[in-house]
Amino acid sequence: MKGIVLAVAVAIMATVSAKAEDAKPVKIGVMSDMNGPLSDYDGEGDVIGVKLAIEDMGGKVLGRPIEVISADTLNKPDVGSAIARKWYDWEGVDAIVGGSTSAVGLAIQAVSREKRRIFLITDPGSSDFTGKACSPYGFHFSYDTYALSNGTVRAVLGQGKKTWFFLTVDYAFGHTLEQDATALVEASGGKVLGHARFPLGTNDFSSFLLQAQASKAEVVALASAGADTVNALKQADEFGLPQGGQQLAGLLVLLPDIDALGLKAAQGLIVTESFYWDVNDKTRAWSKRFENAFKGKFPTMTHAGAYSATLHYLKAVQAAGTTDADKVAAKMRELPINDFYNDNVAIRADGRALETMYLAQVKTPAESHAPHDDYKILGTIAGKDAFRPLSQSECPLVRDAHK
Repeated sequence: MKGIVLAVAVAIMATVSAKAEDAKPVKIGVMSDMNGPLSDYDGEGDVIGVKLAIEDMGGKVLGRPIEVISADTLNKPDVGSAIARKWYDWEGVDAIVGGSTSAVGLAIQAVSREKRRIFLITDPGSSDFTGKACSPYGFHFSYDTYALSNGTVRAVLGQGKKTWFFLTVDYAFGHTLEQDATALVEASGGKVLGHARFPLGTNDFSSFLLQAQASKAEVVALASAGADTVNALKQADEFGLPQGGQQLAGLLVLLPDIDALGLKAAQGLIVTESFYWDVNDKTRAWSKRFENAFKGKFPTMTHAGAYSATLHYLKAVQAAGTTDADKVAAKMRELPINDFYNDNVAIRADGRALETMYLAQVKTPAESHAPHDDYKILGTIAGKDAFRPLSQSECPLVRDAHK
């Protein structure tokens, strides 16, 4: 009799536990620069992108509600890793989206690998995320430093500009962007005459621009992002670098940068992005949804990436029938990415989403006919050609797969 009672009790407890698990929300944490120099490019727009993806999943997956929380990394790796640990250990977060800067993102990647949780990398750009720092649980969307260089650098080199000088923001993203761009310049017979490194959030670029000017390089390339890029481009114009025959090349320039500079100052810049709102009817419709949800602001490729990564993750959870990270990660690599701007896009063994990259040029004021009508598309680069080939990969997952 006691055995029967015990068995019934165990069965009841298992049923209660299963029901509690069924009612537990699938929790997604968005971590980004919410108030700093990169907040117009990532920040609250990432949260909007994630929420739109959840809306398109009907607000639930596996019959469970989907919950979103967010936090500001302050662009500090120790803050990012501390938040990740707290979210994973105490708040039941299943996946993190965003990642802020590359230095912060690499710290989150390390915690996510240790805790065996999914990290959807949409803000940071270092190609190391799918290189030497790759993780079974890390998936890189939006862009990376190799793809940016592959597009913009090759286009400028094609104009016959062979000598380069880099103005580089002094953290992981800037270092990797300069490194990847330098490799392409030198492989194409060009020469790098020098570089100047500046802190994140620099306001006065005079000393760095004087070094670039003195180098006599044909191209002054900005290995930076956000407000740093905008300020450097504005001050370069004031110092007369373009007037003196030096071409400016922003290796990561997004729509808010063009709006901040104005078309008169930005016209002619060549940019590489994985998303532009005005490509087709689907991108225009989704961008209108985003604009309505975000008080009139237009989406960047990182915001679109946050949507795409979240939607793909939730589809993988549905297909796997669980939030177990190992099973979900396998499904994410197995299933193609399909959404309003990605058609059957594959994810490689290293976690790289092979998104199409667009090569674009900033329009002249006369060519633009509406707000945010900033780019003319020069061409597309297929994902398999845009990102670093697996044959050159330092990712241990790739090496292990080919043993």
